[in-house]
Amino acid sequence: MDDQNKNLILATVLSFLVILLWYTLFPPPEPQPAPETPAATQPAATQPAAGGTATAPAPGSSGMAPSSDGAATDAAAALAAAPRVKIETPRLQGSLSLLGGRIDDLSLKDYQVSLDPGAPDVRLLAPVGGTELGADKPYYAVYGWLPAGGLAATAVPDARTLWTLESGSTLAPGQPVTLAWDNGAGLVFRRTVAVDDNFLFTVTQQVENATGAAVRLAPYGIVARHGIPEGRRIYVLHEGVVRMSDGTLQEIKYANLPKLDTDPNEGAPAELQSVSENGWIGFTDKYWMTTLIPVAGQPFTSVAKYVPGADLYQTEARLSVMEVAPGATAEATTMLFAGAKEWEAIDHYQNDPGWFDRLLGAKTDPARPKVDRFVDSIDWGWYFYLTKPMFRLLHWLHGAIGNMGFAIIALTVIIKLLVFPLARTSYVSMARMKELQPEMEKLKEQAGEDRQKLQQGMMELYKKNKVNPASGCLPILLQIPIFFSLYKVIYVTIELYHAPFVGWIRDLSAPDPSSILNLFGLLPWATPEHGSVLFILSLGVLPILLGISMWFQQKLNPAPTDPTQQAIFAWMPWIFMFMLGSFASGLVLYWIANNTITFIQQYTIMSMHGKRPDLFGNIKQGFKRKPAASTDKAKSK
Repeated sequence: MDDQNKNLILATVLSFLVILLWYTLFPPPEPQPAPETPAATQPAATQPAAGGTATAPAPGSSGMAPSSDGAATDAAAALAAAPRVKIETPRLQGSLSLLGGRIDDLSLKDYQVSLDPGAPDVRLLAPVGGTELGADKPYYAVYGWLPAGGLAATAVPDARTLWTLESGSTLAPGQPVTLAWDNGAGLVFRRTVAVDDNFLFTVTQQVENATGAAVRLAPYGIVARHGIPEGRRIYVLHEGVVRMSDGTLQEIKYANLPKLDTDPNEGAPAELQSVSENGWIGFTDKYWMTTLIPVAGQPFTSVAKYVPGADLYQTEARLSVMEVAPGATAEATTMLFAGAKEWEAIDHYQNDPGWFDRLLGAKTDPARPKVDRFVDSIDWGWYFYLTKPMFRLLHWLHGAIGNMGFAIIALTVIIKLLVFPLARTSYVSMARMKELQPEMEKLKEQAGEDRQKLQQGMMELYKKNKVNPASGCLPILLQIPIFFSLYKVIYVTIELYHAPFVGWIRDLSAPDPSSILNLFGLLPWATPEHGSVLFILSLGVLPILLGISMWFQQKLNPAPTDPTQQAIFAWMPWIFMFMLGSFASGLVLYWIANNTITFIQQYTIMSMHGKRPDLFGNIKQGFKRKPAASTDKAKSK
């Protein structure tokens, strides 16, 4: 077999093994069951400050759910019966509860759970026991104060506090609402909540001291979720805690939170980090995120923890202890991002143009918040230096073309043009190696069993003809990071969610909905659902086109003479067709475009060097069978 075929087999097998290993060694974990007794915990302590520390309230106070089932039921019933303030923005709808003043009911207007007519909006946040609101698992943001310096826990509001609506009626852009609570002992607390046109809430907590003595207390924010969302999780995508601490990004998967070391002060597996200048913390899923963002320059303690008994995943932003003099007022502001991980929206909040945008005249907008490295909340992967510019280009192409499918094809064309010099080097090198095959066979005959003599002869042959045997494989290896980067971009970005292409492809983030099992809709029966065992047999149009494109690419070269290698070549396109059939349509579309362009490039390069492929001859040869007699004769020899 010539070196060209060897390199092609090597590249194909490597790609196959990489994809197979991902799904063999890192299978998606089973969905976690919903907790029987939901409970959230109040932060055990805040960072120390001069003159004292914050005192921890009783466990379970922030979550409105004590340990007993009866008490938990009563708490859930109280929450369901509490007055609510409507949230209505161009992109969000829901409500916040006056019991605890928590933001626990939020849906995304621009995203539906499916493409079915009348499908409900994607539900991001859900209250405890709020089944009447469609809640599956509680997921919410709650704010409060921790007492310090001898201040009693009953003197500050907690999750059971019933606030009054002091001003406002509906929370909307330009229409903030203010909640108020008087502890009856000289402290009046207010909480003002504002929201913008996208996904950013601004929560300002205020305390007015009329006690006649200085008081010490610390504000905090919590994002809590009871259990983790159901769904398939794979190794290439991070879902769980994401936080930025003074320029350092950290990701903790849901499965790893219970494995954290138990903190004696927290009484649960937890990891605390002190943030001096800029930071944020929250939960990220594939397309959605809920994140606490203290105002820039405000020190805080970033907390990620898991409460085993309640199956509670929790992130916290604990601000420093404040001392409020008699007759004085103190306040603290924290932002909350709750919405879709759209690059444009997140970049808007980051408010920090990169060097390229600065060259085009972009500047920081002083009227907008400035969230440090907020774009990094999107999982760009190991090759972020490739995925980020790839996404920017894809995003621009989508805006220019107006169709994400054609944008993917255009991006593939551009990338293939950029790596064309590498591809040409590879193809030319393999062609020159092929030309040397007769001389290499002579060297093998002359050397016999002397491997050292053969090696020396081959090196002299390479040097004489100025051929580098590694130059055929090296360009292929250099393209592997590009392949993974583009795969990452297409897989993780929400811009493909429910994005149509043509005809039956209405969602590029989902597998091809057509199926060969019902002749692509001509027969009146349903096909296996995605995720079922039989779904792998439900090939759509795009997976079939993928297999055909790989098969045609192979036929540019004659089949290898070795029977084993022939079998590998014969089955590889169809194995990939079945294996990749359940991938997102956008990914399959990319592979089809990549194979097609590679076919054109290879055909052109080979023709330019006087080695025009006998495409149809190779196809005919593949359908021929050797006579049995010839085969037996060959075996006898």
